[in-house]
Amino acid sequence: MALSLERELTHKPLKEEVYDALHRQIIAGKYKPGDWLRQEDIASQMGVSMTPVREALDLLVSSGLAERVPYRGVRVREMSVKDVADAYGLRLILEPLAAREAASHITAEQVSRLEEIVAEIRKHIKLNEMPIERQLSGEFHAIVAEASGSDLLIKLYSIVANAFPDWLLYEAIYRDPELLTGTFSQTYNELKSILDALKRGNADQAAQRTMEHVLDSGKWLEEYLDIPAELLREKEELAKFMTKKPK
Repeated sequence: MALSLERELTHKPLKEEVYDALHRQIIAGKYKPGDWLRQEDIASQMGVSMTPVREALDLLVSSGLAERVPYRGVRVREMSVKDVADAYGLRLILEPLAAREAASHITAEQVSRLEEIVAEIRKHIKLNEMPIERQLSGEFHAIVAEASGSDLLIKLYSIVANAFPDWLLYEAIYRDPELLTGTFSQTYNELKSILDALKRGNADQAAQRTMEHVLDSGKWLEEYLDIPAELLREKEELAKFMTKKPK
């Protein structure tokens, strides 16, 4: 079965296999915001029937990565300036909160997987390996959210993470490859610092390092997606107020 050109089948339900393949292609930039996800074309390309494709598209819509347009179909979600700023602001609130909770609840198995991810990220520093780096980074944050032990926080984080336009930010690196080494090095160092704080069970430091990591993405939003600085600062001030520990 030719489900994907990029990976072998696993034991997941077929709809989830198709969802995973489409998710990776969107994040990698094969499908861009506003592109239509045609059931017939996807089914033909992946060698599957229409049913799992339709179910996979439903999953993409529910995750926030795609949107359904009445009488037209499903397309990769287009985001306004406000949408982008809102997703950024929610990340600034949810990710430090998840890291703070994870510091007290993270399991040895989760720590081990995070260590593997951080080590793997350090290996993928070439331009054509960027989708792998993005996938690993996303998995890192998802595991931290899972380690929080809060089902609601996990669900909220998943929606916000899918709404955040990281694929657009990484396209800037394709246009300006000189950014590559510094970006990957920075990502590695930041994720490692978060992991170190989690391993020590230091909730305050885990939250702070995570906040700093997300704030760095705000600089990219301003520089490469032309999101107004005043709108980003507004979200940052709100997030800092909401995540401030009471004295």
